Amino acid sequence: MIQYRVKGLSCANCAKNLEEEIQKLEYGENAKLNFQSSKLYVNEEINIAKVKKILASDGAYIEEENKHEDTHSYLLWLVLLSVLAFIAAVVFEKTLSPSASVTMYIIATVISGYKTFLKGAKNLVRLKFNIDTLMTIALIGAFGIGEWKEGAVVAILFGVNEYLEGLGMEKARRSIESLLEVAPNEATIVINGQEKKVSIHDIKAGDIVLVKAGEKIPSDGIVVEGKSSVNEAAITGESLPVEKEAKDEVFGGSINNEGILKVRITKPYEESSLAKILHLVEEAQETKTPTEQFINKFAKYYTPLIMLISLVVIFIPPLFLGVDWRTSLYQGLAVLIVGCPCALVLSSPIAIVSGITRNARKGILVKGGVYLEQLGKIGIIAFDKTGTLTKGEPYVEKFVEYDPSFWSIIGSIEKSSTHPIAKAIMKKIDELNVSLLEARSVVATSGEGIKAEIDGKEYRVGNEKTIQHLSLSENVKEDIKVFKQEGLTIVLVSDDKNVLGMVGIADEIRQESSQVIRMLHRTGVKRTVMLTGDHEKTAEKVAKKVGLSEYFANLLPEEKVEKVKELSLSGKTAMIGDGINDAPALAAADLGIAMGKGTDSAIETADIVLMQDHLGKLPEAISTAKKVNRIIKLNIGIALGLKAAALLLTIPGWLTLWIAILSDMGATVLVTLISLTILWERNKKLLNMRLSANG
Repeated sequence: MIQYRVKGLSCANCAKNLEEEIQKLEYGENAKLNFQSSKLYVNEEINIAKVKKILASDGAYIEEENKHEDTHSYLLWLVLLSVLAFIAAVVFEKTLSPSASVTMYIIATVISGYKTFLKGAKNLVRLKFNIDTLMTIALIGAFGIGEWKEGAVVAILFGVNEYLEGLGMEKARRSIESLLEVAPNEATIVINGQEKKVSIHDIKAGDIVLVKAGEKIPSDGIVVEGKSSVNEAAITGESLPVEKEAKDEVFGGSINNEGILKVRITKPYEESSLAKILHLVEEAQETKTPTEQFINKFAKYYTPLIMLISLVVIFIPPLFLGVDWRTSLYQGLAVLIVGCPCALVLSSPIAIVSGITRNARKGILVKGGVYLEQLGKIGIIAFDKTGTLTKGEPYVEKFVEYDPSFWSIIGSIEKSSTHPIAKAIMKKIDELNVSLLEARSVVATSGEGIKAEIDGKEYRVGNEKTIQHLSLSENVKEDIKVFKQEGLTIVLVSDDKNVLGMVGIADEIRQESSQVIRMLHRTGVKRTVMLTGDHEKTAEKVAKKVGLSEYFANLLPEEKVEKVKELSLSGKTAMIGDGINDAPALAAADLGIAMGKGTDSAIETADIVLMQDHLGKLPEAISTAKKVNRIIKLNIGIALGLKAAALLLTIPGWLTLWIAILSDMGATVLVTLISLTILWERNKKLLNMRLSANG
């Protein structure tokens, strides 16, 4: 499939009609024309000249031609000229001859409505009924019964409507495009000590690039030289800088705040985290939600239904109620204008694009409108424990000393180990500033621990198996029992006669976890569930500290999948994991959410990716999704409500052409403006400062 950028699309419904026309061409059956992103996808064998002709029938064109005017500015000028002509006609109506005033109204109509009229006339010949056809029939009818002034008002208001509709969608598109601008254009490669500027697309894995202060890192890589703080907002949505030095990983699109960094590129730009993120954001706006699909199907039958109602309004009153034909024809024409489905079709896409954009700004990648809609309906969230609610890094939570040499002995033995538990112990020893000794004859026994000699005496560090040769005091037995009850992993230190002390190791709970759970419950999530392979006591401890609704422990990967399926029977369920070990459970849930901070596996596995390494922004993402869903429902209500109200005016005969067009335009403008409020964010920091100052 070849991708083209299309300009001049007048409305979502019109884009859908153009897509259907292109699909009728040879090799066009899989063609897609997306109004949200203004992208056209067609088979490379399709006759592109015929495609351009179809697009031109609605005033649209492929951007590569570079010879067309700015559609929105051009339309605005036409509307302004039309308004001036109309005002002049109204002002001089009494001083001019009837034919002259009629001519001025026709001029006002032609300036803003000639494109609509031409498209509508072609559609009428082909018996294709859309908004242009309806407007053309209405204008012909209005002029046919001598309603020159109202015909002109209809044309002008329709022009204003088209302009505002296009402007609203363009605003939503630009919000997406502003995200895409974070990608750097070029990189400075260092070859044999010489600096050379190259396109970002020419860098490859293994290249050394130089990144100066204020410049963007061109692709994912490892710092080989230099020290600086880096702004990773483009990837994670976090504005606070992250300190980087040699051996640290960096992401393409991040900004070097100060100093100079030399980075060894690990991926070409096309495979970088940033490129994948931007590709996902672009793709996300092109997927249609179930609501959008329903609206499109509904609109397909809605317009013919309105035409049928129009015929009833035209013929029934004169034939059976004695109403004159001119009045009933006028009312029927007004009904045709009310039948425009644009506001209805537009009620969803701008809101969806705005929601995806707002979340992307926060480092939350929603892979499509369907997932955004699902996120707003989630009632149950299942969490993996390790790396999600906890940091996934062991730390010393508790310890008991029976001998003053305890820390010196354990540190001297563990200092050369690379085991995560040993690292946690050494971190604690650094905090305590303990002096270490030289350990000799160090021997590790699998499933037990380590034996070593210090100053000619043998010591053991490990689990309970290392102290089986000892007779334990009641104090030691009681402490071991307490540590186990608290769900701690026990590391004991002993010599050939006594236990010198013990440490309790735990997976550190993330600082923000309990607050996130509280906020999730406030957003309307009814159940928060932890699924973990850890034993019961550890799971119970974490669940209580964090404030979860419930937990399930000792689960194998396949049991996690079954539990997610079971939860899904009770309501819409999301599963949150790291995107690697939890892939089956993520796939089994109604919505898979991965924690990634740019990792390939997370980006590729889940429906939604939290690019930060924490859950902090998840409640806001759910709130945004819920707001999008509420706004879509409100928009549909406004679009149908205003039209229903206008149609009811036909009963007492109060519906006029200008009321009809105002109801349609009002609906379109309202749904557009309401949808764009999703992009608006209050400066919470400034708000808090003001509250503090006042309080």
